Amino acid sequence: MLDPLPGDIFRKGQVLNNTYEIEGVLGRGGTGEVYRASNRITGRVVAIKALKRELSANASYLELMKREEEVRSISHDAVVRYTDCSQTGDGHVYLVMDYIAGTPLSEWLERGGASPRDLLVVAHRVAEGLVATHERKIVHRDLSPDNIVLRDGRPEEAVIIDFGIAKDSTAGARTIVGNDFAGKYEYAAPEQMHGQAEPRSDLYALGASLLAIFRGKIPDVGRSPGEVIRHKERRLDTSGVPEPLKTLIDDLTQPEPAHRPPSAAAVVKEMGRLLQPGLDDAQRGRFEKATGRPWLVILPLGTLAAIAGLWLSGAFEDLSRTALPLATPYKLVAGVDGKGRTTLIGFAPDADQQQAILSNFKQTVGRAPPDGTLTLADGAPSERWAQDLAAFFALAAPLDEWKLEVADRTVRLTGLAGDVKGREAAVTRFAAAAKKAGYEPVLRIAAGPRDLSPDQLKSLLVPLQTCGPLVILPPQTGTYPLGAMVSIRGNVASSKDIQAVQQALAAHLGDREQHFDATVLNTQLCVVQELLPDARQGAMTIVLGYGDKSEPNMSGIYSVGDNPVIDVLAPATLDEGYLWVAIADVTGNLFNVLPNIKRPYHALADLGTVSEGMRTIRVAYPTAEGAVDPAKLSFAVDSTFGRSLIIVLQTNEPLFPELRPTTESTKSFAEDLRAVIAAGRVSVLSIATRLIDTRN
Repeated sequence: MLDPLPGDIFRKGQVLNNTYEIEGVLGRGGTGEVYRASNRITGRVVAIKALKRELSANASYLELMKREEEVRSISHDAVVRYTDCSQTGDGHVYLVMDYIAGTPLSEWLERGGASPRDLLVVAHRVAEGLVATHERKIVHRDLSPDNIVLRDGRPEEAVIIDFGIAKDSTAGARTIVGNDFAGKYEYAAPEQMHGQAEPRSDLYALGASLLAIFRGKIPDVGRSPGEVIRHKERRLDTSGVPEPLKTLIDDLTQPEPAHRPPSAAAVVKEMGRLLQPGLDDAQRGRFEKATGRPWLVILPLGTLAAIAGLWLSGAFEDLSRTALPLATPYKLVAGVDGKGRTTLIGFAPDADQQQAILSNFKQTVGRAPPDGTLTLADGAPSERWAQDLAAFFALAAPLDEWKLEVADRTVRLTGLAGDVKGREAAVTRFAAAAKKAGYEPVLRIAAGPRDLSPDQLKSLLVPLQTCGPLVILPPQTGTYPLGAMVSIRGNVASSKDIQAVQQALAAHLGDREQHFDATVLNTQLCVVQELLPDARQGAMTIVLGYGDKSEPNMSGIYSVGDNPVIDVLAPATLDEGYLWVAIADVTGNLFNVLPNIKRPYHALADLGTVSEGMRTIRVAYPTAEGAVDPAKLSFAVDSTFGRSLIIVLQTNEPLFPELRPTTESTKSFAEDLRAVIAAGRVSVLSIATRLIDTRN
């Protein structure tokens, strides 16, 4: 449903005739509005079509509403059911009809077509509905994709709606809007151009609608009455349409009514045969075999001369101004997708505005829209229709991709801005301009970019690193799509650094979430952390435990008196190179655990014990073992609280050429580590780190 507007005929919650409670607006048009409502007595959901007050006293429009209400004598699932015609106390005439929850057939057209099989099913169903209406001597006259709804989106549940310009075909009956043209030029039968309509006119419209939906394109029938008349004299181009859909369309759209199927009932019968399973194209006959009518239509030369004379004398000028079909709601869809393909489909009130819209779109987008995209029709919500659209085009164009949908006084803009600031600017400008022009804006703009790679973010993180490298976890598909989670992991020197990273990334992530798995380290640990090489995390794992119990310490948190035990685990097959293990504590000291005087040779293959395919290398022992063997590092947590960093480096050569002191400052270790890395003498094959957190 649409958002309510101050000028709406009815408001949400209003009760009509003590029965129908208004739930919301379904559509707005030049003559009135359509609402969803519920029967307070039965609970049945209905649609209510209300005529504007100034038109509710107009005899022609009242006749239109009465004729539409007379369709309630038709009882068929393929025809919308009307139940009442009434008037409010303040003069608004309204119709009550079934609410059809489903998909307008025009959506198939807008999305680029439909399968031949689905179209045959729709044709069969609509033809069944036409049988019911034609039996009541009623000709729809405006059958088109807009006026066919697929209940629950199912082709076999197609329903004909909107009999607003239906004509009684009984001898002597007059049309609702006089004997002039009524309908949509793109789908109307040739005889409707001369104010004549009969049941077979609806068959022509059905065929023209099927062709338009198959091609996914509104037919181009010309931009002037003369062009339209000349177009209607010719057979429709059905090249490329597969059988049997091609034959069906060719039969239904014969320019001469006498050469079309004799009735909707004949179409239903033939369609039932065409849809039989297992019937091949060779077995599918043509309507012509049943009718025996000739297929060539020759328009008399005198008729052509008369039409030409009328055109040259300006007799059709009034037709172009007043006899255009009424479009409700008055729509336009325009846009540019992510691949640069353009869309422009909709209505224009006259040839001048039609040309202005086409020109403004081309100038704004830089590419011409597809041919035959704008249809002349009455019902524009504003005399400045073309100017309003030009402003909307210009406001939407800065977006990376966009789609503009205007329906009467509601304008919907969906699209993708380059970033969050671009989105905010587009929303602010467009909303203000739309409201100023009298439109209700509905904005759904995403913030890009459409695809985001880790490399685009790495350069942002480097200047924000305060405690070693910040690592971006790679996405599953090479780039982060919209809506994805971007995860960063690393250490920082303070909590303010976390906020700085998050703020810096937010401006570039667009509509993506971020997760920063950050650890705040003290200054001394950051000195070492910043110098650690950007090596891969290998298969080595640091496992923590307790000296006085066998359970592991998964959290890494120890309290006063606890005796941390530290093991390095590696697959037994990982036996290349050398191992260096150090522990930097909260006080600024660093303990070189491996190698040491007891184990000066620290080739990985010679360390630890191997069991069940895993190598276990203990680097911190229970205090009982440390008391017996001073070479075995052991310690208990005292009152010095904070975080210590365990560093395990696998290198191709010994990290340092000689043993280092068991205890040294983090600064001295960091300086020598920097020199080793700068010299390039040693390659770091992998690295593993883990924190120990001591608390009171």
